[in-house]
Parts: sequence; C-alpha cells; structure tokens
Amino acid sequence: MRRQKRDTNERAFNKGYRAGNNGKAKDSCPHDQGDVRQQWMTGWREGRSDQWDGYTGVSGIHKMDLH
Repeated sequence: MRRQKRDTNERAFNKGYRAGNNGKAKDSCPHDQGDVRQQWMTGWREGRSDQWDGYTGVSGIHKMDLH
C-alpha cells in the first residue's frame, strides 16, 4: 500500500490546503470530527492565507508534501 493512503492526517492537510487555495469554503470539509478534521482545517487556513498572498497554482505547491 502506498504511503499516501496510510497517513490520513497528512492527506487531509494536503486536501484542505488545495481546497483553501482554490477558494472553497471551509464548510466543504468532508470530515465530521477528530484529528483528521483538524488537519484539514489547518491545511485550509494555510491555503486561504497563501491564496490571499498570491501563492496560487505552482507557486503554492511548496506547502504540500508530495511523494
């Protein structure tokens, strides 16, 4: 199994970051509770912040841990 499938917190952060960077609302979080939701929201906040600072598309990829 690939590492991406095993680390749900890292994956949630990356998906939240992408959602925030694309301008989606925080209400679009697919998780209901727990650590995974917290990681998604943290990623979403950083993604929104980067979007406001102009780091969209390729210039925002530095935040994501790609394997």
